[in-house]
Amino acid sequence: MSGYQKVLIAIDLSDESTRVVARGRAIAEGSNAEVHLIHVIEPLSFAYGGDIPMDFSGIQDEIHQQATAQLQRFAQSNNIDAHHQHIVLGKPEVEIHTLAEEQGIDLVVVGSHGRHGFALLLGSTANGVLHGAKCDVLAVRVGQ
Repeated sequence: MSGYQKVLIAIDLSDESTRVVARGRAIAEGSNAEVHLIHVIEPLSFAYGGDIPMDFSGIQDEIHQQATAQLQRFAQSNNIDAHHQHIVLGKPEVEIHTLAEEQGIDLVVVGSHGRHGFALLLGSTANGVLHGAKCDVLAVRVGQ
């Protein structure tokens, strides 16, 4: 069996991301695969809708700068080079699928809280990634 060639690890930059990266890196190292990290920032307009007459651009820029700095520190501590660090703005599952296709990723690793019932029906990022992916997806249980 040949291993994975390119692994994309999707993180939310929380403390739980450490566990997700560790699992993804373990698989990648076992296959001698290239590792990419992605963090997706959801636009504030998604959260608040278009009905609020406010300019979120300054706040969104600040969020982007802070997330970039956090991702760089996270990647550096995990020996992931700058060319494999991706910060994008959008809907997480859409952006993860897009990057996976662009980069020829054959495994996406995401964290999952293992929700059941209504939370599962309403969806989660892990669920969205799983159901639209054209490659393998590993959901790492976090938050226990």
